[in-house]
Amino acid sequence: MDTIKVAVIGHRFMGRAHTHAYTDLSIFFNTEYKVEKSILCANENDVFDLADRWGYKKAVENWEDVINVKDIDLIDIAAPSSMHAKIAIAAANAGKNVFCEKPLALTIDEAEKMVEAVEKNKVTSMVGFNYRRVPAIAFAKKLIKDGKIGQIHHFRGIYQQDWLCDPAFPLAWRLRKSAAGYGSHGDLGAHVVDLARYLVGDIDEVMCVQETFIKQRLKTVYENGLQAKAGTEMGEVDVDDASSMMVRFCNQNIMGYIETTRYGNGHRNQNRIEINGSKGSIIFDMEKMNELEYFSSEDPDCLQGYKRIQVGGDSFPYTANWWGAGHIIGYGDTFVNQTYDLCNAIHKSEKVNPDFIDGLNCQYVLEAGQISAETQKWEKVKKY
Repeated sequence: MDTIKVAVIGHRFMGRAHTHAYTDLSIFFNTEYKVEKSILCANENDVFDLADRWGYKKAVENWEDVINVKDIDLIDIAAPSSMHAKIAIAAANAGKNVFCEKPLALTIDEAEKMVEAVEKNKVTSMVGFNYRRVPAIAFAKKLIKDGKIGQIHHFRGIYQQDWLCDPAFPLAWRLRKSAAGYGSHGDLGAHVVDLARYLVGDIDEVMCVQETFIKQRLKTVYENGLQAKAGTEMGEVDVDDASSMMVRFCNQNIMGYIETTRYGNGHRNQNRIEINGSKGSIIFDMEKMNELEYFSSEDPDCLQGYKRIQVGGDSFPYTANWWGAGHIIGYGDTFVNQTYDLCNAIHKSEKVNPDFIDGLNCQYVLEAGQISAETQKWEKVKKY
């Protein structure tokens, strides 16, 4: 198709990130097609002003009014997790390609039905694990594939934020199981689990412990992304604040560990990955997203040590389309890279990863971890 017409459902945190991607795609990537921002949808009055400001053709308040618009090619779901399944299934059944933010759904049953819908209707699907499109992570994948760190022995992933350290922060939707499904375990852990699967391989079983540090907070009267305003009525926090999970990988003698917390005081958004192998190691930290640390034991003893590789310029994934070497990109730009891969796949009627099956397999890991936190036993991970 010459033009890919997009409808974005959701206009807060992720809606802004996705809009940024569709807006800037043609600035940084030379494509054989155009992307048209056709519809912005949200059930709040400011959607009309924002649609005009952001360059959408129109705005609507009801997502059901979007699904059957004849010439829409892609439904982009940037709405809260509780809405993912019903929108994605309706979109796929209407023959639309579907992009959905993570985690894929609130429950395994919903996620399985989402996969069934996109498979049955043979549409392109993608789930929003944008960290795969961080150039340093994509380069780490290449180093592992090329055998630069040898046989992997350890995977460690820790995702820390600190926005809940303040006990006065109100009961936002991410702290309610009915709206979010999981706490830090699913919100942050989904990214780490996906990176473990992307960089190392499928996970076979898990052992998890979780903690909720503050069990009651004031209910919200206003929310926007990670910003919220408190009212006067108290409510219960019924998801985890922090989660620690040991993992065993399928058919690989690798020790794995995944930790997530919203109480990592001093860390605004640290997604840190360390992988140790027989010939070397890799360290990535999202708070320094344009860098990759690499150690090779094959270097002479007198030269051994971690190298700080600044990822940019023509030698690395994606960055040749951005600025010159030494001119860094940011968090929002990972969504541009992600959208480029998604739209290329739609243009060519091909599959793209991570797709809904990846999202479901990630959710199987999260669900096994949730069960393990309750049983305090190792839990096997289901596979699609």
